[in-house]
Order: sequence, then structure tokens, then C-alpha cells
Amino acid sequence: MQSLNPDPRAQYTNVYGALRKIVRTEGFWRPLRGLNVMIMGAGPAHAMYFACYENMKRTLNDVFHHQGNSHLANGIAGSMATLLHDAVMNPAEVVKQRMQMYNSPHRSALSCVRTVWRTEGLGAFYRSYSTQLTMNIPFQSIHFITYEFLQEQVNPHRGYNPQSHIISGGLAGALAAAATTPLDVCKTLLNTQENVALNLANISGRLSGMANAFRTVYQLNGLPGYFKGMQARVIYQMPSTAISWSVYEFFKYFFTKHQLENRTPY
Repeated sequence: MQSLNPDPRAQYTNVYGALRKIVRTEGFWRPLRGLNVMIMGAGPAHAMYFACYENMKRTLNDVFHHQGNSHLANGIAGSMATLLHDAVMNPAEVVKQRMQMYNSPHRSALSCVRTVWRTEGLGAFYRSYSTQLTMNIPFQSIHFITYEFLQEQVNPHRGYNPQSHIISGGLAGALAAAATTPLDVCKTLLNTQENVALNLANISGRLSGMANAFRTVYQLNGLPGYFKGMQARVIYQMPSTAISWSVYEFFKYFFTKHQLENRTPY
């Protein structure tokens, strides 16, 4: 849906229509292409992400707000955690998006990695890293600030409350996703190097740099181009962040409770 100049056989007007057409014309498993590479990247990326966030949040809250919760500290901690997270996930995103393109020549994640490495070099896996950070730092700042704010409203004692974690996580993800869609469109263009779109924009070679991506999107689709796929992005991020926060909060509660029980003398 974010393609600037899609193949006539791959033009979609809404999320449900896109999913139905992809399954009908390309097979039931087509929407799951790239799943394995995302799973491989998501484990270590999220481990570093939450570990960095918790440590930075604790340290910065002591600096900015000696008692209670500082939204500024939460935003900065989320931004710092993003640096580690995206360093791992950016190559996985490149492979996933190239595999998911319509008529993609890549049949497996390994063949995609080999082809990109051979034809474009290591830099291709990080061509959109600056754009990814430019998108994800505001995304995660909005995400963490909103989540912590909503937790203060619906779960003021900050106990383990699955319903509050799901609601807060889902709403925080939806707001952050909608606000950063223009940056995501530019990141997708840099990752996929969409040939037809680049030819229409009279760009030879490879497109690089966020500023160039912004100009190309506007040149080809105007202002509406920056919001292509926003509905799909919000629908994707809401359950994603809701699941992520609820699972994370559960394990944090589980391990903390286990540690306290072990320390309690009989």
C-alpha cells in the first residue's frame, strides 16, 4: 500500500481488499513472507530495547524528577533504546520488505541477503538507518510517553494489570504510528529502492538520504503520498504494541515476584 507507483495488478484501496487480493492472486502464505527474518531479529532487538529503556528510565527519573515519573525521562529513555533496537532490526526490515514486494525475485531470506550483499554491499542493509532512527525516535518517544501517561491514569499504583497494559500499549502504538507515517513511507522507499518510482522521478542509481526520499515522495504523489498505508500501519501497530507491553509486563511481574519470594525467609 506504500508503493509510490505500484504494478497495476498490485493496486490496493484498503487493508481488507489488499489482504484478500494478495491471498487470491499470490497464495495463502504470501502475507507471511519475511516472517522468519523478523523473528530472528526481534528477539535480541527487543531484549536490548527493554533493558536499555528500564535502566535509562530509572537513571533519568532520578536526575529529572526525584520522586514519581518524568515524561521527559521516559521520552529520552525510549529514544536511547531505539538506537540499539534499530541497529539490529534495520537489516531485518530491508530483507523483509524486499521479500514482500510484488513480484519479488527473492524466494528466501538467505537468498535475499546474498543478493543484496553481492550487488549493493553491506551499506544497503543500513541505507535507511538514519531515516529509521528519524522515524523511530519520535515514534518511541510518543509511544513511551503515551504509555506511561495512560498507565498513570488507569493503573496509578503500577501493579500488574493485564487489561491496563493491553489498552495503554494499543492506544500508545496507534497514536505513535499515525504521527510517524510520513517517515515510514520514506523509509520504505529507501529500503525497497522501488525501480519504477525512481525511474519516473528521473533518479539513476540508488536513492539515499531522508531529504531525497521526502522530495521523491512529494514529486510523485504530493502530500497524500506521505500518508499511504496509514490505516494498515495503525492496524498493525495497535495489537503489536499491546501484545509487546502485556507480555513484557507479565514477565517483569513474574521474575520480580519470583525474586522476592526467594529473598523471603521461611
